[in-house]
Amino acid sequence: MDAKTKLALEKQAVKIRKDIITAVHSAKSGHPGGSLSLADTLTYLYFYKMNVDSKNPSDPDRDRFVLSKGHTAPALYSVLAEKGFFSTDELLKLRKTGAMLQGHPDMKHIPGIDMTTGSLGQGISAAVGMALGGKLGDKNFTVYAALGDGEIQEGQVWEAAMAAAHYKLDNLVAIVDNNNLQIDGKVSDVMSVYPITDKFAAFGWNVATCDAHDFDSIDAAFEQTKEKNGKPWVIVQKSVKGKGVSFMEDNAAWHGTAPNDEQYAQAMADLDKIEKELEER
Repeated sequence: MDAKTKLALEKQAVKIRKDIITAVHSAKSGHPGGSLSLADTLTYLYFYKMNVDSKNPSDPDRDRFVLSKGHTAPALYSVLAEKGFFSTDELLKLRKTGAMLQGHPDMKHIPGIDMTTGSLGQGISAAVGMALGGKLGDKNFTVYAALGDGEIQEGQVWEAAMAAAHYKLDNLVAIVDNNNLQIDGKVSDVMSVYPITDKFAAFGWNVATCDAHDFDSIDAAFEQTKEKNGKPWVIVQKSVKGKGVSFMEDNAAWHGTAPNDEQYAQAMADLDKIEKELEER
């Protein structure tokens, strides 16, 4: 990835983070921590990697994305809005009665959403079905699915992993957002899922790793997934929950808490500082 492209993605990611904080603050509820940890990867996918078109969101040949950790919908909504699937004004209506943007993704009412998710563990199964459908239909699209590291405590995730390997779904790329925090604390304390890479490898998957907040590292990991050898891919990305907002970083309390007015101002000041530093580069 060239320096110009990387800088553009970094700037876009800051906008996404500002949108996330603004939406959750406006709703007075939501999940900012895990949304912020996934922001860079979603920016990379939608503004660089994936074959998607906001003017033709139902294109049968498009790449698909499933947010299996559906509670981090503010991240996906912010990316879709910035990509032009709907107005950014909708972000201010998050979780409000009668509004389009619900607390979890809804494929029936929101342009650009490929699968309704919310119950943890189910999204990856849907992604496996999409990938299998692509194989049976001789299509060239890729299915991407993002999971939380706490989410992979769910048994259904491993049933899906087994099926993906069995059906040789090398058109499927799972992303595990490994920030090591869930609602009750550290994943390693609540119910350890480690070593994540070894588990997926044992289930017959190709495995890559990356730094979730370095676009060169992200790109290098996704480049590996171009290798088609009859195995699905998983990228285990090391991330920081609440990334970009000083008081939210690596703090489980911000799993599902909205900032008040004072905290919102501080969060936006943190992101303004990052944005200014990028502008001066």
